Amino acid sequence: MSGSMTPALALSLRRYGFGLAILVVLLIANVVMNPARFHPAAWGTLLGMAAPLIGAALASAPVIMAGRGGIDISVGPAMGLVNAVVILLFVHGGIASPWLLWPVALLLGAGIGAINGFLATVVRIQPIVATLGTYLILTGLTLTILPAPLGPAPGWLRSLSGVWSFAPLGVIALCWWGLSRTPFLGQLMAVGSDDRAAYTAGVNVTGVRFLAYVIGGLLVGAAAMMLTALIGSADPKVGTNYTMIAIAAVALGGVSLAGGRGGLIGAAIGAIDIFLLQSLLTAFNVSTYVLQVAYGAVLVLAVVLMALQDRPTKRSHA
Repeated sequence: MSGSMTPALALSLRRYGFGLAILVVLLIANVVMNPARFHPAAWGTLLGMAAPLIGAALASAPVIMAGRGGIDISVGPAMGLVNAVVILLFVHGGIASPWLLWPVALLLGAGIGAINGFLATVVRIQPIVATLGTYLILTGLTLTILPAPLGPAPGWLRSLSGVWSFAPLGVIALCWWGLSRTPFLGQLMAVGSDDRAAYTAGVNVTGVRFLAYVIGGLLVGAAAMMLTALIGSADPKVGTNYTMIAIAAVALGGVSLAGGRGGLIGAAIGAIDIFLLQSLLTAFNVSTYVLQVAYGAVLVLAVVLMALQDRPTKRSHA
């Protein structure tokens, strides 16, 4: 039994070790700099603040894991559109029930994911080009239906940024665990690693990749609800801020941008790293422009480390 655990532990450390090491260092630095903010009593609020970024990273991960350059840059604007629709339904439509607003958010996100998936897997447009088009369309559509910020959000939704902030992420973790009990996750990894070999083995490559986009869209809907909970309103411009930092978080969490390696755990770890980095730099009164430099540096560093990790594997296959 112990012999079977050792390779699994080694694989986990190889995947997530760098992200976890950064997390520990940044957490210690934040606790030293701002002990009151990082007191255990404030962890619920902190998780609520980090939740939209974690959700955006989780939404970006399945498409990236599916390979073929599957980077979805429409995640941020999709979150913005869902945020706007939910608040419009509440403020102008009088719909306040979570049993209605949550399905609307999830279905709208899944629909956007399905459109991206159709363009990338059926029409076979390069994913970054397809999602760039969706990015522009969603940004314009959001500003059309909501030219200015609008609020407030329902009280039950705002509570998800406080003591109940763990609930959406917990449900996502439970659903992903259930999905991992099915053949889909293995097929997703196989398609991301080598789609020709997966096709030869009988895997429906197009179907798996399309489903990855739909799952990513569902997670976009959940991330948008966490964003709405955090800001307590709708803002047509806030969603786009999450696109690039979500991709950086995914890479930092050990998810290969070439596909076929990583998982939602790594994406979440990377997102927490980014959040802690934001918090630390904010404590030093660093400008937002320097934050952008930090995000870019993190992304480049993560990709370089990923390439260095992959090099021994490629040599062994040579």
